[in-house]
Amino acid sequence: MQAWLDKLYETFIQTGYYNMMLDGLKNTVIITLGALAIGVAIGTLIAVTKYFAEDVKPLKPLAKLCDLYVTVIRGIPVVVLLLIFYFVILASAQGIVVGIITFGINSGAYMAELIRSGINAVDGGQMEAGRSLGMSKLQAMKSVVFPQAVRYILPAIGNELIALLKETSVAGYVAVIDLTRAGNLVRNNTHDAINPLFITAMVYLIIVVALTRLLKLFERRLSKSDKR
Repeated sequence: MQAWLDKLYETFIQTGYYNMMLDGLKNTVIITLGALAIGVAIGTLIAVTKYFAEDVKPLKPLAKLCDLYVTVIRGIPVVVLLLIFYFVILASAQGIVVGIITFGINSGAYMAELIRSGINAVDGGQMEAGRSLGMSKLQAMKSVVFPQAVRYILPAIGNELIALLKETSVAGYVAVIDLTRAGNLVRNNTHDAINPLFITAMVYLIIVVALTRLLKLFERRLSKSDKR
């Protein structure tokens, strides 16, 4: 045990590489949260567009475009998408910006269906009730339907956050020193083949377990509020 602790000290503290790991963790968090925000925005826009397109004929071509976006993005591996954005579409942008945008666009394709399911989970009579009060369909969606759909959507967003956190481990492909790449750089520079990867895995595990427990706690509170 003491030999292992000495090796950890030598690998991370004595060399100062713990700072690289902390910076990598910071970049991972920034990319994850930034991508989540973009994913929620895109997903909401697509879900609402497809919802209204069911009754508004001029919106049907736009809904088809949304379906095409979801099909294309979900059909391309995120690593390939990341490389396309880095070398072709956003060639002059910094790697961390490319990561946020790419993971956000990828997340949006999955988030769209999650948010659409949340909207559809709200009783159809709620829209009719809003319309009976003189609201337009858009106003009823904004003030009546969507606020009720949030309780179905938020747990799904929590799961997407966890998935995004792990997906960002490939951000190193575009010259971003995220947590995974930082661990790999420490491994290469110190010739310690085990501890950097072990510590990287443990940090991911701790964050995921913490987020999972917070998500379960949040879901329990939502279920209690629904019973009142």
